[in-house]
Amino acid sequence: MQKPIPALFMRGGTSRGPFFLESELPSDTAARDRVLLAVMGSPDRRQIDGLGGAHPLTSKVGIVRPGTTPGVDLEFLFAQLQPDRDTVDTTANCGNMLAAVVPFALERGLIKAQGDETTARVLTRNTGMQCDITVLTPMTPEGRQVSYEGDARIDGVPGRSAPITINFLDTAGSVCSGLLPTGRVRDRVRVEPPAGADFEAFEIEVTCIDNGMPLVLFRAADVGCTGHETPAELNADLGLKARIEALRLRTGELMGLGDVSGRNYPKMTLVSAPRQGGAVNTRSFIPHVCHEAIGVLAAVTVGTACVLEGSVPHDLARLPQGARKAVSIEHPSGEFTVELEIDPQDPQKVVRAALLRTARLIMRGEAMVPASTWAQAC
Repeated sequence: MQKPIPALFMRGGTSRGPFFLESELPSDTAARDRVLLAVMGSPDRRQIDGLGGAHPLTSKVGIVRPGTTPGVDLEFLFAQLQPDRDTVDTTANCGNMLAAVVPFALERGLIKAQGDETTARVLTRNTGMQCDITVLTPMTPEGRQVSYEGDARIDGVPGRSAPITINFLDTAGSVCSGLLPTGRVRDRVRVEPPAGADFEAFEIEVTCIDNGMPLVLFRAADVGCTGHETPAELNADLGLKARIEALRLRTGELMGLGDVSGRNYPKMTLVSAPRQGGAVNTRSFIPHVCHEAIGVLAAVTVGTACVLEGSVPHDLARLPQGARKAVSIEHPSGEFTVELEIDPQDPQKVVRAALLRTARLIMRGEAMVPASTWAQAC
């Protein structure tokens, strides 16, 4: 016997995973996490016994409930699982999965379509961040429904889809104490090798920043890379990954995050000069695997760092003029444009961050978990 749980399997941006109503999962956190691990098939490298796709980008879960805060329509809890670990991390955001929240809510009847477009305010419970998300809801013979077909294209996803606009309202210091958690736009960090490491101590210049996602940005050249290597090449470089992880542990402390060895943040981002007409080129580790593209909130944070004078990426960035800037972030599978608006009175303050994503409902049905797992959960 197995326990069925209603679920919609959705792609959000360049990620995908099952979405659930909070009311249809166990209310106890530990019990809920056991159920999610069973749903996804973790821990197992292939996630062969679950819905996971054997990669961090396809080991994600969305949990949605009606808003409980005045002015908020929906509340979203993002859960990051790992193929080969028994962890369920709900401390960081995921801007890609965020793109599927309003379509999910419309599909499940949590909100009603407003017209040809429907805008809902979403609170991300992971960090308290709010955003306004707009989706297309045209009239059909069955009434107004979410449109998944359109002309919008995002790199990392084949084909074209209906556009989904995400306007972030206040992303600075989503996890850290503020936009610049060390209090500086640039730091020079000394990294000591852990016991048994095959590299020597080194110093490197970094920008530690959190405008939706805690990131550490550093020049690719400073770790012996061009910044244009493929993700496969970077993932195969175990020496490089060891140095990046040592740097991550050190900067996590500097950012006030404590011991981040068991956390999915800060993400580590190599920056280099653009080659395809963008503002800056990136290779992003999330945090131990090089991303095939770049995360939504990571792109927002990289773009923000680019416009801050004195930051590591600012030295490399090619930026348009004006207070409102379309900052194109190059990544391994294309580019990601973030629209940033700078406070004319304070050039170090970003007052608006907006971007375009797409989403699609892939399957609706029930996720099945072993009856014994559900019994333990309840």
